[in-house]
Amino acid sequence: MMQEQQVVETDIPARLDRLPWGRFHTLVVAALGITWILDGLEVTLAGSLAGALKASLHLSNTDIGIASSAYLAGAVLGALFFGWLTDRLGRKKLFFITISVYLVATAATATSWSIESFALFRFITGAGIGGEYAAINSTIQELVPARVRGWTDLVINGTFWIGAALGALGSLVLLDAQLIDPNFGWRLGFLIGAGLACFIFFMRFWIPESPRWLMTHGHVEEAERIVAEIESQFAPLPTAHPLARVRLRARKSTPLWLVNQTLFKQHRRRTFVGLSLMAAQAFFYNAIFFTYALILMDFYGVASERVGLYLLPFAIGNFFGPLLIGRLFDTHGRRMMIAFTYIASGILLALTGWLFMQNLIDATAQTACWTIIFFFASCAASSAYLTVSETFPLEIRALAIAFFYAVGTGIGGILAPLLFGLLIDTGSRVSVFWGYLFGSAIMIFAGGVGWRWGINAERKPLEDVARPLTFV
Repeated sequence: MMQEQQVVETDIPARLDRLPWGRFHTLVVAALGITWILDGLEVTLAGSLAGALKASLHLSNTDIGIASSAYLAGAVLGALFFGWLTDRLGRKKLFFITISVYLVATAATATSWSIESFALFRFITGAGIGGEYAAINSTIQELVPARVRGWTDLVINGTFWIGAALGALGSLVLLDAQLIDPNFGWRLGFLIGAGLACFIFFMRFWIPESPRWLMTHGHVEEAERIVAEIESQFAPLPTAHPLARVRLRARKSTPLWLVNQTLFKQHRRRTFVGLSLMAAQAFFYNAIFFTYALILMDFYGVASERVGLYLLPFAIGNFFGPLLIGRLFDTHGRRMMIAFTYIASGILLALTGWLFMQNLIDATAQTACWTIIFFFASCAASSAYLTVSETFPLEIRALAIAFFYAVGTGIGGILAPLLFGLLIDTGSRVSVFWGYLFGSAIMIFAGGVGWRWGINAERKPLEDVARPLTFV
């Protein structure tokens, strides 16, 4: 049985960071990225099916906003609970727990019969997704070599938008009354999501437990075995220079008082940065994405079954942002790129909001503007997760991710869909513009915070960026 104060000395972190990119890393990206594809499919279907939901379940725009907020509220609570479990029980176990919660709740959503049942099932679905954020982002940080950690994290989180594109295309079929009964089409969409979750469940068997998590909990032999198996997949590795070793005291768990002290005393400046970035991007994204279909239908007269056509380019822009400029976060630095993507997104949204208010653009031009905005905003949003997952100590990484996701989403995400649902219901372009302007302002503010107090974590070992709490 592991002793609470067992001293561990190992070179595991250095061995993981020295690895060249290989098949193992590609499999990790595929297995984790497909989860965000599923999330993107889920959220996009919920948004693009808004018209069908309103007709089938007799919902108002405000009801749609309430359901979206319920999803985000579930994600907040799920992130906190499952994030806490992830640090205690391990990354891999939580992979299976959270995907199971998601799978069951998504299937149940297809049986919804009222706003109450729909909101409840969306809440539970969100809880599963919230737990996924903590487990997946922790694993990315702890398995991927430091020199490509930023780009990999951004791209994996960006695969959400591949799912969004698939959801947009799928909605064109699901909402085609000539092919599928409209009252059944939206239900089929959620059932498809549940089916894909089953596939993901089995894909996760090839991802090992994080060796970094194992070593902090005293399971050094298992960690060594896993790292040796990973290294065996590569050509002989250089051994001319001794690898850096870490020495720490293993423990089963980190007490909550120490988590509190770490976040709000030892690293309070990093906490302020993380909260600023997470809250700003959560409001920015959720305000626009969850009400995208309503803007197109209510202000531009786009038929609900054609909303997917407008979501597709939006999703493509979101994916190609991290893919094309994500490497700059590793080469040009975190602070510069975070500030640039946040501030650029805010300025572009303010300009687009003004054009919308003046009725100077049609639905196609509006979509083109949003596509450009979110080319940069997608990098900004993913960099928020990157920041909070690499700038806090290993022992509390998952809970830290969960905390920032929960608070940021609670501040910026839960209120955003509800607020914009109310603004859209006024039928006033001026009212909606003020909402956009507020989102723009907080993104610019967050970009300034990131530039002033952000951490230059690029290409550095995690243990150098944030010293583990148990180092001796």
